[in-house]
Amino acid sequence: MKRIRGLLFADPLIILSTIVCGTISLIVSFFDDTGTAQIRVARAWARSLLAVSGVKVHVEGLEHIAPAGSYVFIANHLSYMDTPVVLAHVPVQFRFLAKRGLFQIPLLGQHLSRAGHIPVPREDPRAAVKTLQQAAEAIQQKHTSLLVFPEGGRSRDGELQEFKEGGTYIAIRAGVPLVPIAVIGTREVLPYSAAVVLSGKVTLRIMKPIDTSTLTLKDRGPITGQLRELILAQLELTKQAA
Repeated sequence: MKRIRGLLFADPLIILSTIVCGTISLIVSFFDDTGTAQIRVARAWARSLLAVSGVKVHVEGLEHIAPAGSYVFIANHLSYMDTPVVLAHVPVQFRFLAKRGLFQIPLLGQHLSRAGHIPVPREDPRAAVKTLQQAAEAIQQKHTSLLVFPEGGRSRDGELQEFKEGGTYIAIRAGVPLVPIAVIGTREVLPYSAAVVLSGKVTLRIMKPIDTSTLTLKDRGPITGQLRELILAQLELTKQAA
């Protein structure tokens, strides 16, 4: 949590953008209980953060998704910049599955809650399962999408960690496609222990959706492994090309 606060105070323009967009988001939440308007504000904030920081994003694979579709996006997690990058460049209304601690940060927490993002109580397994079930129901009822970082946190060493099965569980329960996304280069613009964003280039590689309509919850282990292998292959390909 301290590192998140450090990031927000690293650049005056980032501070200003965060305060302005956070305030607007909180205000519009009283007039839009769907969270749609807040997501638009958050997307504007993400784009402003990238612009101010000099981070250029190259997106591949947008043809694999439809703006009005419902998906569970599965992405690797290298940096705090991952969320703004995905938020700014994936043109689908989605919510996050996030650590409950993020919801306790002033202003950010209010935005996350009122926008419909989903806190995961990882310290309580039973409550966590209930949360996953509720997330699946929300996707079905609201026809929205969800972004999940299945590693459960940022990679400290830059290597892809093991994937948790929560995102796959939600997608199978909701009957929506799983979309693997390889986020490449965010660790270079904002390393694990850094508080200042550096300019640089990032690649967002969206892969073909995996249909879950014929899957059962017993398939979630193998499918989670498949998702990890797909993302790992893209990361390794980038390393070889460097």
